[in-house]
Amino acid sequence: MAETKAAKAAKQPAGTKAVHEGKAPVKAAAKATIQIQYFRSMIQAPVKHKRVIKGLGFTRLNQVVVREDTPSIRGMVNTVPHLVRIVQ
Repeated sequence: MAETKAAKAAKQPAGTKAVHEGKAPVKAAAKATIQIQYFRSMIQAPVKHKRVIKGLGFTRLNQVVVREDTPSIRGMVNTVPHLVRIVQ
């Protein structure tokens, strides 16, 4: 027989929720990524550039990191193009 949503919710164990009953699960779209390499030392760079390098997640020279390709990450890379390169 047809059950109401309240009756179905009452049957489920405590702390669980019915997610999209009768529907296929929704998959998240694949996000574009960018590979960035830190190839020049920041020893004589301004403090602002050092903070950008740290914000991108670099800890060592010649390190390659993968970041989500967003306008904010692109802006950070464009701030220090003399210290990093896009590997792709």
